Amino acid sequence: MTFALYFGNRGFFPESLIGTARDEVADAVAAAGYDYIIPDADMTRYGAVETRDEGYRYAEWLESHRGEFDGVILSLPNFGDENGAVAALRDAGVPILVQAYPDEIGKMDFEHRRDSYCGKFSIEDVFNQYGIPYTVLAPHVVHPSSPEFRQNLADFAAICRVVNKMRRFTIGCIGARTSKFKTVRFDEITLQKYGITVETFDLSDLFWRVGQLSDSDPDVMCKRVRLTEYTDFSLVPDDKLTTLAKVGVILDRYISEFRLDCIALRCWEEMQTVLGVAPCVLLSELNDRGIVASCEIDLCSAINMYSLMLASEQPAACVDWNNNYGDDPDKVILFHCGPIAQSLMEKKGIVTDHKMFAKANPGCGWGSNEGRIAAFPMTFSNCKTENGRLTFYIGEGRFTGEPIEDGFFGCGGVAHIENLQHILIKLGRSGFRHHTAIGRGHTALILREAFTYYLGYDIMEL
Repeated sequence: MTFALYFGNRGFFPESLIGTARDEVADAVAAAGYDYIIPDADMTRYGAVETRDEGYRYAEWLESHRGEFDGVILSLPNFGDENGAVAALRDAGVPILVQAYPDEIGKMDFEHRRDSYCGKFSIEDVFNQYGIPYTVLAPHVVHPSSPEFRQNLADFAAICRVVNKMRRFTIGCIGARTSKFKTVRFDEITLQKYGITVETFDLSDLFWRVGQLSDSDPDVMCKRVRLTEYTDFSLVPDDKLTTLAKVGVILDRYISEFRLDCIALRCWEEMQTVLGVAPCVLLSELNDRGIVASCEIDLCSAINMYSLMLASEQPAACVDWNNNYGDDPDKVILFHCGPIAQSLMEKKGIVTDHKMFAKANPGCGWGSNEGRIAAFPMTFSNCKTENGRLTFYIGEGRFTGEPIEDGFFGCGGVAHIENLQHILIKLGRSGFRHHTAIGRGHTALILREAFTYYLGYDIMEL
């Protein structure tokens, strides 16, 4: 990721601090593994923006580099001028991180005192007046060479990924919502208002396309190899492996042809009755490739999976709030049949005949990738469309790695979530679905920042 660097100044504060700040912030960004662009020091009087005129110059420079940066770091070596900052950044179009330098004991004389602590409030105040979205992170003042600023950079990079990718993206809805699952309803018009486009495809088209593929098609042969390398297919009949490979090829073609960022798939019951497979493992593999894929046409869960993946740069999953775990009120078994990315699992899964479908018609549900979810800190989230608004909840917990008996089919994991019983009552009362999306790491801060201050989503507090 690349950040555009901005430095603020106010004339009667020590301008001598700016040259050092330009080097320190640039070095900190590079040391953290990011790229940066920075205007020449002679573009303004001291290499920082002090006046409206200098702000307009910075804005022109920024516009000349449009598309080359993911966010702006607004650094305040001293108090900083608000009018210059507004002129420079009101049309930045990307997230802005406001960083202020700390003063140092022993350097509080007129030649060295920064007052950035106070100046940061002034920048925030005026940005609020102009409606310019920005990001501030703890601590209030932070030196660029500190571990805290390095963490600020990592969080800000994640915020930029979420904001810049979610302002406009496309989800492929493959198949109609099954009538049995009114719990996954959504409003396309509301989603479009937030820049989320839904492209719909009928299952009959997918089935027809699958039927046009020969067993010897090069793409099908490559997909067979990919799947058998991805997980354990040792129990799967060869013809079922070929059918799964064909479905996988067609899903890839939809994604490529329509430039889909995510998909939500109608995974039952036609897949089983017409093709004799369950596509769980295909969704698992897509998620591990960084292409969000949810099952049961749960498009809202796909939105949350996308945000969680962008925040952590690791796969996310859609799971059911499925079972209590003994008598512990703060533990729950989160589960799905087998679409969970293998990188979220304890070890490689094994593909089985989906037990729910095999109960009535053995052999019709090959494709469930069974296993157990690994132990890791996690964030959970979901959303709903209601009255023209897109509303989310966000929480954090951890997968504990505690055992689940062998007879428990599918892919599940024990999660510990503080105050779980209150959360479950609130979710149910508020009309949220029986699914939640989960991702690695504690990223609630990142999602809240992106959703609230840049994307305009509503958040329901748990």
